[in-house]
Amino acid sequence: MSRSRRLHQSLARRISDIESLRAEVAAWVADRNTHQAKADWQFTTADARIKLKSLYPVFPVQNG
Repeated sequence: MSRSRRLHQSLARRISDIESLRAEVAAWVADRNTHQAKADWQFTTADARIKLKSLYPVFPVQNG
């Protein structure tokens, strides 16, 4: 079953209990590991820092 199809099936229904959720997540992890799925980052870390600046805390510099 393709990842895209599994995603749509999973989002289209409720998962009734925690054991079912864990089994579902384990299946997704196994599938991603089998296919060596990689993250496709759309921007660099430097660009992310600029774009998400409001999410990065700024700490005052303390001397001493």
